[in-house]
Amino acid sequence: MGTWHEIAKYPNWFQKSCASSTQATYALQANGQLQVLNRCKTDTGEWREALGAARQIGGAASPQLKVRFAPEWLSFIPLVWGDYWIIELDPDYQWVVVSEPQREYLWILSRAPQMPASTYQALLGKLDKLGFDTQRLQASKP
Repeated sequence: MGTWHEIAKYPNWFQKSCASSTQATYALQANGQLQVLNRCKTDTGEWREALGAARQIGGAASPQLKVRFAPEWLSFIPLVWGDYWIIELDPDYQWVVVSEPQREYLWILSRAPQMPASTYQALLGKLDKLGFDTQRLQASKP
């Protein structure tokens, strides 16, 4: 739960207008559902937001989520739910690396808007060993 700041990502079409301050906030709702608010600033400094929902798949310790930003009334359609799998997690919960089975998407997220260079380089080494193309990563502006 809480806010995560994007440090780097594989470029993708749905974040094309994001220029800086990209973040995701996860909040547990009273009804037990998980709300996801993704936001970023555009080139003009305006905030752009996408409100969605997430659900954990697997057991209570599973690192796999399904996330949707389509309207709730479409949630019965499997294709509106995207995979969001935690592939690396800091033991102190200060950073996380997220991808999905096809490895088309990759995000490095941090609790702080910036990450120490040594931590970032260590993550690049881990991702390289996992077979990710770290040359595709694009640094995000705080």
